[in-house]
Amino acid sequence: MRVLVGISGGVDSAVTAYLLKQKGYEVIGIYMKMHDGPHEENLQKIEYISKKIGFEYVVEDVREEFRKEVYEYFVKSYEEGATPNPCAMCNKQIKFGIFMNFLEKYNCEKAATGHYVRCDGEFLYEAKDKNKDQSYFLFGIKKETLPKLIFPLGDYLKDEVKDIASKIGLENLAKGKESQDICFIDNSYLDVLRFHFNPDRVGKVVDKRGKKIGTHKGYAHYTIGQRKGFRLFKSHKPQYVIGIDAKTNTLIVGDKEDLEKRKVFLKGVNLFVDEKVFECEAKVRYRAPKVPALVKMESKSKAVVDFKEGVIGVAKGQACVFYAGEKLLGGGWIRGAKR
Repeated sequence: MRVLVGISGGVDSAVTAYLLKQKGYEVIGIYMKMHDGPHEENLQKIEYISKKIGFEYVVEDVREEFRKEVYEYFVKSYEEGATPNPCAMCNKQIKFGIFMNFLEKYNCEKAATGHYVRCDGEFLYEAKDKNKDQSYFLFGIKKETLPKLIFPLGDYLKDEVKDIASKIGLENLAKGKESQDICFIDNSYLDVLRFHFNPDRVGKVVDKRGKKIGTHKGYAHYTIGQRKGFRLFKSHKPQYVIGIDAKTNTLIVGDKEDLEKRKVFLKGVNLFVDEKVFECEAKVRYRAPKVPALVKMESKSKAVVDFKEGVIGVAKGQACVFYAGEKLLGGGWIRGAKR
């Protein structure tokens, strides 16, 4: 069986290709140029990896699609005062969207990547390595693609993957640095935003009643839950960002308890189950804990999530993702919340 493997030049995708070869699959690597990054350096690594493991690879330029689907979404989110999640959007639109279109082109029956997640063809599950688990970022994958996906690293710890790389002569990859979270950002996300608008305009900080109590250095510098980086006119107990008004360049701050939300409103919901109302555990950030919740679908793509206890750090633009134990049930993009 021919498998199309997403290859980046890193240790995870290299070991993915190796494990599939060991299981008897015919591996075809694909490197997708998604942005104006260090492609020559990556391709040199891939050339070495492909010869060491023994597979052919192809290169596809998807920069235009990436710009439209991920980069422009990223900038627009900040323009609107939201906190984007470009990795989740990239997985949905590029890595498991456009990528799947190449299966037929290269006569492959399955697709594989180096993501830390497990799949049984019907559902996705958290990886064995809970510190590396990427299921949260994969909630947007179309259900019909799941039978075509293989994730060899889901049953391995990161250290085990590095050990395999070392044993097959890829020590340099095993010792290499982890790839950064947002691939098109070299230093700060603010440097990207400065090409499109001025994120450094000084604005006002107001309390819950709308009274001006301080200043900030530009709303795009902040996210919900942040309590540093803005200046208050007089001493207060710790204040946290509880709202962002992009139109007026205003931060709304409050006490820690003001961050707690019980009802979260979603858009762009994607489900791997057919239920319109169901209980689950949900989390509102990648590193946030799971909290028992009730999901009610309002329409095909909108939902309301009622949490059994308060959740902290609910930010417009982030993802709220549903689980049943380790099983991923789906998720959606946060459009609002209330206590």
